[in-house]
Order: sequence, then C-alpha cells, then structure tokens
Amino acid sequence: MTEFEKEEKDQTPAPMTRSEFAQLGDGEVAYIRQLDADGAERLFPALSDAPKGIDLFAVLGADGTPLALTDSRNAAIANAIENDLVPVSVH
Repeated sequence: MTEFEKEEKDQTPAPMTRSEFAQLGDGEVAYIRQLDADGAERLFPALSDAPKGIDLFAVLGADGTPLALTDSRNAAIANAIENDLVPVSVH
C-alpha cells in the first residue's frame, strides 16, 4: 500500500448510524408521500374511516414522523413550505 493510499484510508469517514441517518434533514426537509386510505390509516392511527377511492398525500418529517395529511399534492407541498421545510417527493 502506497503512502497516499494509507493517508486516504485514514481519512475515510465512518458510516452514519441509523439514528444519524434518520435525523438527516430533520427540521429542513419534508417528504410528500402519496397514500391510499389503508396506508393513511396505518400512518395516522388516530384516523379512522379514511375516504376510499381517492389519493391522499402525507407530509412526513425527515425521520418519517407524520406531520399532515391532505387530499391534494399541492396542499401537501404548501404545508411543507409554510412550515419552512423543503418538500421532496417519495415514490
């Protein structure tokens, strides 16, 4: 191993822990995720009898914490922006 390779190896950052990865973007990013009624009820346990047959959109914190639920993608994006979060779509 050359001196350069040794130096480069010593500078390799340690991988992120699960906790660090979950907090990446916390307070800065909101994920917008399209859901059906069943998915919305699982993500928002207090929600019962979500309307069937329509798409719903969840606003999630960077760590996956549910923040808001709406029936409009534009409303979900607006909610993120109003709360000073950068909206990002989850596919």
